[in-house]
Amino acid sequence: MNLFQVRKGQFVYYNNELHKVYAVKPMYKQSVHLMRLKDSTQHLCSAKEVEKYQPKALDSFIFNKKAYTLNKERAAKVGDFILVTNPNPDYLDHYTLNEIEVVARVEDEGVITNNSNGIKHTEYLLMAPGREENSHPIDFRDAHLPTEDELKDSSSGELDENLEPTIGDVYKKIDSQIESMVIAIHGNTVFLGGGFQLPKDELLDSQKWVFLYSLLDQES
Repeated sequence: MNLFQVRKGQFVYYNNELHKVYAVKPMYKQSVHLMRLKDSTQHLCSAKEVEKYQPKALDSFIFNKKAYTLNKERAAKVGDFILVTNPNPDYLDHYTLNEIEVVARVEDEGVITNNSNGIKHTEYLLMAPGREENSHPIDFRDAHLPTEDELKDSSSGELDENLEPTIGDVYKKIDSQIESMVIAIHGNTVFLGGGFQLPKDELLDSQKWVFLYSLLDQES
């Protein structure tokens, strides 16, 4: 893929496994930031290393170590995960393509999520727990080709040094509307605007914080 074709939120295959694009930084050689769906680990790559995939009903995959099947027939209930496949937010909402959110309230026209987003029933697919009998597994682009992680021990949990935050990066705290910019870094400690101070590995944990953009990119 060309870089201009890569968009935040897209599902893509990288190293044969299903990932989600959570940021694109054009100014860097490895410009595409990915989250692997099965365990939420983060990875860097270039646009030419990924292949786009459009999720659809009856696709099944592992998300955060649990299996789900995309279902358009079942009604969402409180506590369910949904995948936003057809986003059409209004000015009060903050969600994008393939956002995964938790249902907090169900209404006639749609659902209200734990991020206070109002999402119409026509905008999402329910992530039903488990793999349905007629589902289409999409965890691997080629199910017969072992991934790099399957060929070696990948349990070290070490962070890719190229993913380290830099001054000017803006992050959003998961399950809240808090957005904050990196204003200083000292050793392993990152200082964010608003008085936040936390270790690098916590900021890079995609289940706690997500990268939005860099002010340096905005100025380039």
